[in-house]
Amino acid sequence: TAGHSPLTPKKRQPEFSWKQVWLEELVVVHSGFCLVSPEQKLCQGVLTVLTRSAQPRYLCTCLETMRILSRDKRVLGPVATREGILTLAGLAQIRLPDADRQAAREAESSVDEQVVVEALKCLCNVMFNSMAAQQVGVDIRLAQELCARMRSSGSTHHEVRLFSLRLLFLLSALRPDIRGGLCTETGAVGLLTDVLERILDIGWAGPYEVTPPDGQTPPIPPEKVEQTMEALKALFNVTLSNSSDEHSDHQLRLIAALMRHILMLRAQTEEKTEEVHSHAINLLSNLPMSCLDALIHVPVQGGLEKYGGKNMDAVQVLVDFMEKRIDKGSNYKEGLTPVLSLMTESSRYHREIRRYLKAKVLPPLKDVKERPEVGSTVRNKLVRLMTHVDMGVKQGAAEFLFVLCKESVDNLLKYTGYGNAAGLLAARGLLAGGRGETEYSADEDSDTEEYKSAKPFINPITGHIEEPMPNPVEDMTEEQKEFEAQKLANMIGELSRQQLIRPMGVRKDGSLAPLEEAIHTCQVADGSESDSD
Repeated sequence: TAGHSPLTPKKRQPEFSWKQVWLEELVVVHSGFCLVSPEQKLCQGVLTVLTRSAQPRYLCTCLETMRILSRDKRVLGPVATREGILTLAGLAQIRLPDADRQAAREAESSVDEQVVVEALKCLCNVMFNSMAAQQVGVDIRLAQELCARMRSSGSTHHEVRLFSLRLLFLLSALRPDIRGGLCTETGAVGLLTDVLERILDIGWAGPYEVTPPDGQTPPIPPEKVEQTMEALKALFNVTLSNSSDEHSDHQLRLIAALMRHILMLRAQTEEKTEEVHSHAINLLSNLPMSCLDALIHVPVQGGLEKYGGKNMDAVQVLVDFMEKRIDKGSNYKEGLTPVLSLMTESSRYHREIRRYLKAKVLPPLKDVKERPEVGSTVRNKLVRLMTHVDMGVKQGAAEFLFVLCKESVDNLLKYTGYGNAAGLLAARGLLAGGRGETEYSADEDSDTEEYKSAKPFINPITGHIEEPMPNPVEDMTEEQKEFEAQKLANMIGELSRQQLIRPMGVRKDGSLAPLEEAIHTCQVADGSESDSD
């Protein structure tokens, strides 16, 4: 510097200490007495620093500190405010129309994407942990402006895209009231569909047919897997808002075609592949069943002639996914019921899907020596679930099999036995037999010769051929039989009076009713109409 000889050593300037700035801010902001924790003081101090101009590396340090603090719900008071959310949104380059100071901040942070990433992470934590912050987000239209930023931004930075999608997922999950606006005002469904296409480098072979991957296509890279799952979760939330216009049907059909493509892809590990497929299945469950023809109608790839030229590759993936989830033996409620529901409803609507699933799950019976629930086939596994302790799982498995049987009670009992199907039949008022309400094509005779020859010997309750059992009353006299019958009736009556059991009967419509009511509704032929004297 001027005034120093080249031979005179320069005086060492003191290094800039960001920690000192924090401490000074804390002293200034919290010089008075107040009942706040040290963490809350630090949170307020960091937020105060963030509102001032600083270099990106210092902003990153502040935001990393804020991210750690924001994991604790008890210290979020200072940041879960309008000022706090506006500050973080500005650093994340989400352009909100409220504060003038954001323009300078955006220009300053635009050159460093790491600042944007850290700000997005902070917003995710704050929104997840604070209802007050969620309300502020609604008031300042944070989700809508986030969508606008995603639409206009050309950034392909992995973490920027990942945490933008995660923030949109959290906002739409925690505040269901904004989903309708996201669909109608910001076109979030189309936006997220476009994002998915860019992530997976989608090419189109037809109106609703994605160009299929060839045999040499490598697994999806881990970064794209993460982005895909976040986009699928956000799409799931926004498609919960129902709409039925022609444009939305076209958009939802595109989503169905994309989900088919995702079901045919593989990630680096089997676990990640199953996780991606799970999110795709959840999203498919939101779509109108009429849109699911995109799963099987792929003219360029072709299909099976026996199923009307439809391609059943994606349906087979659903079957394999269902069987894996059954074999896990846990978390059936969240892991299994969505795929069961999807296959049930799609089978009701699409004849080819039902026929394919029937052939895979309920092939023609040959060996009926074992109970329907004994064995390792898909049918055996589903029948076992019909008596599961979880009501949702039990009903889901039973309903699926019932639909595959064209909602025919006789066909269902053939594959499951009356004992396993009693719960479904009672719930639907079909204990007396008959059919469900859905109309199906005429039944085709699919019984094998082995089944036809064994049918007279099958126990309809257990659904299999039982070994002959000794008759317990064979050696009794008529008086002994009458005594045992009276004794049994007295025991049932005593249990009924103590309200330990409640004897039930079946009404004419097939529904259950208390035994007294069921008896009174029975019509006995009037003897006066007889011609005899």
